[in-house]
Amino acid sequence: MENRPDILFEAKNITKTFGGVTALDAVNLEVHRGKVNVIVGENGAGKSTLMKILSGVYPDYEGTLILDHEEVHFNNPKDAMARGIAIIHQELNLIPYLTIAQNIFLGREIKNSYGLLDSRAMNEKTKELLTRLDCHLHPRTLVSKLRVGEQQMVEIAKALLEKARVLIMDEPTSAISDSEVASLFKIIKNLQNQGVAILYISHKLDELFAIADRFIGLRDGKMVGTIEDASTAKKEDLIRLMVGRDIKNVFEKEKTALGDEIFRAENMSLPRFNNPSEYIFKDISFTVKKGEVLGIFGLMGAGRIELLETLFGLHAKTMSGNIYVDKVLVNIRNVMDAIKVGMGPVPEDRKQDGLVLPMEIFKNVSMASIASVVKNGFLHEKSEADLSKKYIEWLKIKTLSEKQLSKNLSGGNQQKVVLAKWLATNPKVLFLDEPTRGIDVNAKNEIYHLINNLAKEGLGIIVVSSELPEIMAISDRILVLSDARINGEFHQKTAKEEDIMQAAIL
Repeated sequence: MENRPDILFEAKNITKTFGGVTALDAVNLEVHRGKVNVIVGENGAGKSTLMKILSGVYPDYEGTLILDHEEVHFNNPKDAMARGIAIIHQELNLIPYLTIAQNIFLGREIKNSYGLLDSRAMNEKTKELLTRLDCHLHPRTLVSKLRVGEQQMVEIAKALLEKARVLIMDEPTSAISDSEVASLFKIIKNLQNQGVAILYISHKLDELFAIADRFIGLRDGKMVGTIEDASTAKKEDLIRLMVGRDIKNVFEKEKTALGDEIFRAENMSLPRFNNPSEYIFKDISFTVKKGEVLGIFGLMGAGRIELLETLFGLHAKTMSGNIYVDKVLVNIRNVMDAIKVGMGPVPEDRKQDGLVLPMEIFKNVSMASIASVVKNGFLHEKSEADLSKKYIEWLKIKTLSEKQLSKNLSGGNQQKVVLAKWLATNPKVLFLDEPTRGIDVNAKNEIYHLINNLAKEGLGIIVVSSELPEIMAISDRILVLSDARINGEFHQKTAKEEDIMQAAIL
């Protein structure tokens, strides 16, 4: 066999199953030294599963791993790290009640000459790593105090601590700002120059063209082809590699007849938790009509996520302002109050806040509408199953049955289960926080059409997204948050990307 020095890491005939479902089927992969090797594939194609095998998260599989032309097997991520394989997971794996520094050095702590933990040295090194990412968080900050985007930066810093030979990045930019993405790309280029191989997964196609050296296609658990020179690839080439067909019907929002006002927020304000004289957002007012999709856009730190949290009761003790549903003033003290008046919150972090992962799909779907599946005071399993089957078919959730454990679904299918849970409550207003985070281009179109259909049925929908093209595609109106206030309002027909971004950065 030819000994190719450009191939640093190989996977040969890798097969992995979960409860009878084949996630990977005899996959062969070459990872080239000093290049950004991008893996593309639809939701559920097996990308994350393959990365977890390569990094030691899943030690049980069929097939062979070869590192530097030597067969290896990793029993756990620590084994992989010892051989120079580091991973940044799509889903965050930090311990919330430890500091940033403690998370980064967990299992590889620095000790002084007396054998005691050297917190000062770990904090200094953490600060250095964060500075490389142009991130100015304090090393002693608890992870539980961080936003999702900030936690993502900690994950990246954690991986950078290792002198990685292969750095696996699974959706590393899904929740970070444009400036943080630029910093990350600079770091990737520096690592490439040092001969590090990068394995990269992202659903943001524009991002991939900016960073990729080569493309590798994975579809339905099988490797389906490569494009060895990324500079020759077009968007249509990647879509064909991912889904095996041309997607000609790019989403175009259908015109929906708007009805009466269904939701109104009046003079909503939320002071900063550590400085009540300053505001995360102040005097925010807006309305949503039946059948309307209202998009909320803003850069990281603009307060868009906190605004959604406030609307469904997470900051009831510190917020001020009024909320009306169907023109009736409501008192939202917690999420249960929000559900009772017809609000359906779909959170950004599906695994932390949206699902009980060890439970079956049908139990997750019925969780927020439990009264509808109770008979004679007891849960009626057939009713739960029937309810979930309806949404599995409607949302095209890829699963063998409604009894599959939610933890064994791909990220995009997990997101669909979260959507199903809240749709089962028959909401009047649906709140979608980053609804397509970690979902491939084809599944995004499915979600966009679903949002459009729900609007046509008369729901009011509020969407928060960090992807400007997404907001522009699915929204009837767009509000832009900046400097704690609404700094612009745009209508879909006349909205221009540069105008929206200009409003966001003022």
